[in-house]
Amino acid sequence: MSKNKMTSKTDNKDENSVEQNIEIDPDTNSEEVNVDEDMSIEETVENQNKQINELKDQLLRSLAESENLRKRTIKEIADAKKYSHISFIRDLVSSVDNLQRALEAVPDDKTELSEPIKNLVIGLEIVEKEILNTFEKHSLKQINPLGEKFDYNLHQAMFEVPTTEKDPGFVVEVSQKGYLLHDRLVRPAMVGISKKSEEETTEQNNKKNEQK
Repeated sequence: MSKNKMTSKTDNKDENSVEQNIEIDPDTNSEEVNVDEDMSIEETVENQNKQINELKDQLLRSLAESENLRKRTIKEIADAKKYSHISFIRDLVSSVDNLQRALEAVPDDKTELSEPIKNLVIGLEIVEKEILNTFEKHSLKQINPLGEKFDYNLHQAMFEVPTTEKDPGFVVEVSQKGYLLHDRLVRPAMVGISKKSEEETTEQNNKKNEQK
């Protein structure tokens, strides 16, 4: 009987120690698992926030590119409407040049002309006016800069004319008129510009020499 009692006591002690071990180990393991889970959630949230920010950035860039493309397309369409016929205009104004040269060759006094020739000249002058009015209606402006300051954006200097009547750099002769479509140059005006005459240059050089 005493052996049995001792055995039962020993068994009880072992069971208690095992239960204690079981109670401690699961608690410890659960704490470790909870810490790992907390860390992974934080990392997951951070990664998701990064992805959200990246997607927002991509979306904003795409919207900006789409808006720029839309504006560029609208501008290209508007330019095409305004300037698509510029090549045709370049060819057309050459014909108008010939018409105007023919009219310039007619004498100012038309009384000496025969009646049929006089009527023909009057008819051509009417045609010229109608053409210029049509040009103006479609925003095609003629550039005739006689007496104006030389502008390299609109004029092309063909030669220089020594003169004392104008300051240097002014247009004193127009060989060929230019044209401007809206704000785009179709053809520059071919001009002669004024420069100091030789006499004036000589006088200035003499004055400089006297001052020295």
